[in-house]
Order: sequence, then C-alpha cells, then structure tokens
Amino acid sequence: MKNLIAELLVKLAQKEEESKELVAQVEALEIVVTAMLRRMEQKEQDALIQGIEDALQEVNPPSEVPHRDSELLNQYLKKLLRHPRS
Repeated sequence: MKNLIAELLVKLAQKEEESKELVAQVEALEIVVTAMLRRMEQKEQDALIQGIEDALQEVNPPSEVPHRDSELLNQYLKKLLRHPRS
C-alpha cells in the first residue's frame, strides 16, 4: 500500500511539473505576441487580428471537441489580441 501511495505521489509531482512547464510556455508566447503586436502599425495590427478572427470563424471544430473548450479558446484569443497584457 505504501508503494502504491509513493507511486501516485511521484506521478502527481510529474504532472504538476508538466503543468508548470505548460503555463510557462503559454506565458512566454503571450509575452512574444504582445510585444509583436505593440511594434506593429495600428492598420497592420488590425489586419492581423481580423485575419486570425476570420480564420477561427471558418474552422468548424470537430464534434469531439466540447463547445466549452472552443469557447474558452475564443475567449483567450480575444483577450490576447484585443486586450493584451500591459
């Protein structure tokens, strides 16, 4: 029983480490995108954002993807593109 608990704790620690790594990757990408948007002229920025939003509109998510997940992705993209971090 102790071995099972120890194995579960090790797996939990690995998952937590993977989660931290993914959070760091997402934050790094957010910083890069924000920096790129800030360096663009407003017209170019608007065109890029509109192109991304149009592409998302054209994509029909597979039926296996829950609606909530698609909505969450759209919310984060809108936040990132329209209201980047300061």
